[in-house]
Amino acid sequence: MRAFNEISHYDFENGRHGNIVSEIQSKGKDYIIKVDEQEFIEYLHQKYLLEPLQIFDETESFDTPRISKERINNEVYGRSSYEVDVYSFTIRYKYTGSEELFRVHSNPWTMTSYDINVDSQSQTVSFSFKIYKQDPEEFKRTKSQCYRDAFANLNNINKNVADFNRNLKDAIIRAFQREKDKYLKENDFFAAINVKVNPDTKSVFTAPTITKKIIPQPTVSKNKEFSSEPMMSTEMYSDVLKVIYDSGKNMEKKPALYVGKNEEGLRDQFLFVLETRYEGTTATGETFNRSGKTDIILKYAKDASNLFVAECKFWHGASEFLAAISQLFDRYLTWRDSKAALLMFVKNKDFSNVLATIIKEVKGHSLFIKESGSRGDTSFSYIFCLPQDKDKHVLFEIMAFHYDK
Repeated sequence: MRAFNEISHYDFENGRHGNIVSEIQSKGKDYIIKVDEQEFIEYLHQKYLLEPLQIFDETESFDTPRISKERINNEVYGRSSYEVDVYSFTIRYKYTGSEELFRVHSNPWTMTSYDINVDSQSQTVSFSFKIYKQDPEEFKRTKSQCYRDAFANLNNINKNVADFNRNLKDAIIRAFQREKDKYLKENDFFAAINVKVNPDTKSVFTAPTITKKIIPQPTVSKNKEFSSEPMMSTEMYSDVLKVIYDSGKNMEKKPALYVGKNEEGLRDQFLFVLETRYEGTTATGETFNRSGKTDIILKYAKDASNLFVAECKFWHGASEFLAAISQLFDRYLTWRDSKAALLMFVKNKDFSNVLATIIKEVKGHSLFIKESGSRGDTSFSYIFCLPQDKDKHVLFEIMAFHYDK
C-alpha cells in the first residue's frame, strides 16, 4: 500500500461511524430495548476506539539482501545499456496500533509517501529499496530517506486519532439513543392504538453502573420484561452484593462495630458504604415500599425507581428465617422489583449449623424456584418468584454474618 495515502481521513471516519450505526441497527428492536445500555455502549466504544500507531525503531531488522542483475541505459558514452548488480533490501519494524491507519490520508498531510507492507500477524511494517553498489553510506542514506517518506505523516494521523477518540463515545450514545427512541415511540404508538406488542420483547433501561474496563459484547435474556422503568444491571447487582458481603465479613473481625447494636444500627453500617458508591443512585434505610418499611433500598436518583431492596434480621431459628423471607416478598417487593437480599445476623456459637439450616430450609419456601450458585461461604444465590405473580422472577441473595460477641 501507499503509506497514509489510500483513503481520505474524511471517508475513513465517516465509514467508521457508519459501521457503528449499522451494527446498532442490525441488532433489531428486541436486542436494543433489552440490552444493558451502558454495557453495550462501552462494548461499541472499545470495539471502534482507534489505537495510535507507534513504530519501534529499535526493532529494525532486514531480510538477507537479494542480489540480481539489471540493465542500465547510458547514452552519455554512446553505450545503449549495460548490466549491473542490484542489491534489494526489505527493512522491518515492529509496530502497535490500529493497522488500518497506515492507509489513511491524514489531515493535514505532508506531501510525501512510500510503498509499505503491513503484516498484522507479526505486527510488523516494512518497506523495500534498491542500491546499485556496495556502499554502506549509500545504504544508510537510502534507508533513512525511505523511512522519512514512508512515515512522514505518522504524527499527523495520530493527532487525527486523538480527535476521533475524543468524540467517539458521544457519537455512539447519540446513535444508540436515536435507535432506541425510535423503538420506544413505536411501542408507545402500538399501545395507543391497542396493538399488542410481541410478548417476548421484555426489556429494561438500566441505571448508571460502576466504571467498567474492556468488556465483551453483552447478551440479553429472553426472560427480561419490557418496561420503561430503570433496572439495576447484573454487573452492578454483583458489585452491590460484593460490597455488602465484604463489609459484613470485615465487621465480624471488629466486634466494636456490632456489639450492642440492633438491626437498625447494623443496617446503618452497610448504608454508610453504599450511599456514595454508585453514581445516579441513592441509598436509604427504613423506606416505605409497598405495604411496609424495608431496611435498605437503592433507588435511581432521577425518578426514585427501586433498583435493589434488602432486609436485615437477627437469626432466631428456621421458622422466623422463613417468615422473614415471606415478609420481604409479601410486604416490601413490588412487581417492578427484581433484585433483593436478606441479611441474617447470627449470634449463635454454632454458626456452621445455622448455615446448614439456611441451605436446607430455604428450598422449602413456597416462593423458591431454584439455586443460583454462591458468592462465598456464607452468601447464597437463589431465584424466587413474587407471591402475586409466579411468572415474575427475582434474584435473591441470602447472606449470613457471625456477630457472636
